[in-house]
Amino acid sequence: MGALLVGLTTACQDDFLDEAPQDFLNSDVVLTSPEGFESAIVGLHESVRHLYFREDGSKMQSMFFGTDIAMAGDRSLADFRDYPTWLTPNLYAVEFYWNWAYRNLMPRANTIIQYAEEEDFWGGEAERNAVIAEAKFFRAYTYNFLANLYGGVPLVDQLYRAPKADFERNSREEVYAFARQDLEFAAEWLPETTDIDGRITKAAAHHLLTEVYINLGEFEKAVESASKVIGGGRHHLMTERFGSRMDEPGDVISDLHAQDNQNRSTGNMETIWALQFEPRSTPGGTVENSKWKGVTWLRAWGPKWWDITDPNGESGMQLSVDSLGRGVAWVRPTDYFNYEIWEGYPNDVRNSKYNIRRTYYYNNPESEYFGQEVVFDASRLDSMVQYYPMLTKIEGTAEQYEGASYGRSFKDVYLMRLAETYLLRAEAYFLMGDAGNAAADINKVRERAHAAPIEAGEVDLDFILDERARELVIEENRRLTLNRMGKLIERTKKYNPQSGSSIKEYHQLFPIPLSTIDANIDKLLPQNPGY
Repeated sequence: MGALLVGLTTACQDDFLDEAPQDFLNSDVVLTSPEGFESAIVGLHESVRHLYFREDGSKMQSMFFGTDIAMAGDRSLADFRDYPTWLTPNLYAVEFYWNWAYRNLMPRANTIIQYAEEEDFWGGEAERNAVIAEAKFFRAYTYNFLANLYGGVPLVDQLYRAPKADFERNSREEVYAFARQDLEFAAEWLPETTDIDGRITKAAAHHLLTEVYINLGEFEKAVESASKVIGGGRHHLMTERFGSRMDEPGDVISDLHAQDNQNRSTGNMETIWALQFEPRSTPGGTVENSKWKGVTWLRAWGPKWWDITDPNGESGMQLSVDSLGRGVAWVRPTDYFNYEIWEGYPNDVRNSKYNIRRTYYYNNPESEYFGQEVVFDASRLDSMVQYYPMLTKIEGTAEQYEGASYGRSFKDVYLMRLAETYLLRAEAYFLMGDAGNAAADINKVRERAHAAPIEAGEVDLDFILDERARELVIEENRRLTLNRMGKLIERTKKYNPQSGSSIKEYHQLFPIPLSTIDANIDKLLPQNPGY
């Protein structure tokens, strides 16, 4: 949409213009063999990299800013500091996520589905449906994302071969129901296993189905879907040291997030879906094949530790090619995440020094304090920008490809892992009135983290959100989780001192982009209330 959903229009329908150009890549040329469809499906995976890491700067952090877990650190940033002035129908992020869906991923998925259904060269129903299933998984992933962020949106399930400017918004429930339909098909026809890291399997469809069923209020089905993943024999929580750094100091949580440990091919049986990145020198292994567009978490969430001065006022730090990278403090975790959720749980290894760096040491050899611990002094150190706890899960080693100042990595990114499946099932159990089983699922995750078990009476949505923050910070789109659970306003007011005083009830959802409303000239496309 945005500009009449131009990405969804393909060609004039008149027969005398019905051509299939052979001198450049297009659907009529590429989608004529299983190999062609395989290439198109790779494009869906690239599109998800585009979703999360398309732009540099703070633009791609809107799923975290202004929530309970994160705020802007860099004082030059206005991101969600004042909700009414920031979150408008013209905001870059508001348009980006919408246009990504309707101009990027959706046309690709619909093209694959439609062409696969029309072609007759397939070796059988299973071969055809496996291709359609993977495309439908991505389409469902997109619609679930949209519904969580904007509420009801137009359902587009076909290619339009002429301009269309009369789209209508479906209800949020209708969008979830459409995603459910796609995912049920995907869960039936996707493979149980794959030898290719990052490819979609039945487990990924059932994992996402669990969330969609919860959103539809179908809690028993959510439990059933999650149980197919948890009890399917293909996945289990990693409870012992493993992978590339198992012989170095650390714990199983730090192993989960160490470079090169995200895929099942490395022995990680917890991974359900990991977004694949390759070093910038590998064609197709980054976003838009750009050396700059790797994983920006290190740059965005890392403090400007390298700007710390020693007690003499001299430079106490020196950039070096190591895992610290070069953070710029676009995103600073709130004190709720840094401190409050760990209170009373001293043994939780997710808060160990291997997973949250709370101590820094002067590393500039020219400093008198070289090798000594940095002691916080508010008169010379900025706890919003230079000195705050740093999540080690953002670290990677590939920044060395560009030098010490690069600040990005090319580490594979979790989009689904079994710990979240347990927490989704716990949510479904709680919502159907079974707090005992909810506590049992939460305790499976906590047991692995060496955190004290909880009782059934302690379970509520807020505790589940606390546990999701402890386990899944940055990995989950926190705004989407809070939106779908109806908790964004309440928890932002409670835990975010930067945004809490300005957020209003209508900010529970993003606005519909004004450019989309203006382009839909043949039908009024209603704006979300309040905007």
